[in-house]
Amino acid sequence: QTEKELKEACARQALQLQEMGRRERLLRADTGRAKEQLESFKTQVMRACSPAASGIAGKAVAEQQVIEKVRWISDENQQSHEREKCLQEELRSRLLKEKEVSANVEVFKKSLRELQ
Repeated sequence: QTEKELKEACARQALQLQEMGRRERLLRADTGRAKEQLESFKTQVMRACSPAASGIAGKAVAEQQVIEKVRWISDENQQSHEREKCLQEELRSRLLKEKEVSANVEVFKKSLRELQ
């Protein structure tokens, strides 16, 4: 009876090990695909930021240059948004002034007509 139980336990453990091996293979395959996708994305970013940097020679320097360029683009984007907000505020202010002037002109015209 004990021998039978041991054999069953060994069979269960063998199945568990097989399942763990299968999961490990799947995880390794997923990791491989993720690495390939990351490399592809990195290459695309490097080509977009610096076509000369997409070659293999000087790869470490090129990657640093791309990182710096992406940071620079991000900073420029943020500054552009800030300038846009300032310009929108200035536009709102000018539109309000224009409405005031238009209203004053209408009042002036009305007064002028009444005087005539």
